[in-house]
Amino acid sequence: MSKVRILILTSSTGGGHDARAEAFAEWCFQLYRHEVDVRIEQMLEKSSVVNRAGVSFYNRIQKVAPWLHTAFYTFVELLSYINSRDVTFGRSYFISVLREYQPHLILSVHDCLNRGFFQLARETLGANRVRCVTYCGEFSGGWGYSRNWIEPSVDLYFSRTPTARDFAVKSGIAPEKSRVRGNLMLPRALLETVTPAERGNFRVKRLGLRPDLFTVFLATGGNGANQHLELLPTLVKYADRVQAIVICGKNKQSYNELVHWRANNPEFNCYLEGYSEVVHLLMQASDAIVTRGGTTTCAKALHFRCPIIFNAFQGIMPQEELTWKFFRNGAASNKIESAADFACIIDTWMADPLAYDRVKENFLKLRYDEDPTLLIDEIVDLANDVAQAKLQRRAFPPANGQVASA
Repeated sequence: MSKVRILILTSSTGGGHDARAEAFAEWCFQLYRHEVDVRIEQMLEKSSVVNRAGVSFYNRIQKVAPWLHTAFYTFVELLSYINSRDVTFGRSYFISVLREYQPHLILSVHDCLNRGFFQLARETLGANRVRCVTYCGEFSGGWGYSRNWIEPSVDLYFSRTPTARDFAVKSGIAPEKSRVRGNLMLPRALLETVTPAERGNFRVKRLGLRPDLFTVFLATGGNGANQHLELLPTLVKYADRVQAIVICGKNKQSYNELVHWRANNPEFNCYLEGYSEVVHLLMQASDAIVTRGGTTTCAKALHFRCPIIFNAFQGIMPQEELTWKFFRNGAASNKIESAADFACIIDTWMADPLAYDRVKENFLKLRYDEDPTLLIDEIVDLANDVAQAKLQRRAFPPANGQVASA
């Protein structure tokens, strides 16, 4: 059977890039089953020692010193010159993947995997035998929007918001190649919903919480960087009116400390989890989320109508600035740099519930709905320009309302 082969280039700098790669792969399976073959490559980590060290350093400072990212970001921008027409670090590994897999389309979901990579792919496979696509998850443009995202020879360029699209076009992407597609989440996230009527029951039966209390979601990325222990005392003060959902990512030390904290604060209702696979459900059970400006988490929060309090402890990374700027300018979202800042927000909301209502109303003005399959079909169709396979597109959602697992 003739298949469409799509190679996704990603890297685990944070969790958002991998999340988008995995979501795209699962969507392809749901819509096209085995007719579309998706291969995900952690290209930076697997291709060279230099790249692997850079990824490790990025994740380390994200966890312990976000303020260092400004200098690191500036250094990484040099790749836009080093890789202007070819791949410098990891070239041989990338070529080996291209020759072995023979992709019809390359989808980059990471800023450092566009420039040079597309040119080398065309040189290796033939200009007419591969298409190249970028999905950029940034919310806005300016400082923090990496030059490495912009490769003008790309066949299609997807932006999350019109604001980010306009910046990409200004930076060199042809308007006719540009699209705005905001939601690239796993299919299950769109099917597994908690309605307002079901929320109380979900809190009680799934989370062991009260059905009626104001619920604050203290979130974190996969690395587990957080300030939960500094923020929780503010909520404990309102234990009769507020409860919390807390996740720790892959930070076992943080989880262990919070288990101990919860045991010593029995008056406070708190659901605690390490690395969570159901963040989309936890958001739907929450009234507000505290998180850094990761694009994937913030996009989900917007989709699931959960207002964001931006965690800016120890500064904001350049990429996070783009997210914070979008929500600050569009919804006047709150930012906290200390536990005192957080206390001020919670005190205000508890004293005047209408203050929270206004925050949520402004937040929801940024929200929009779209057909999540549109992005998938556009990319698969472009790949099929090369493959010329006879694809049978399936409906979504499935007739039984369930997402099949691969």
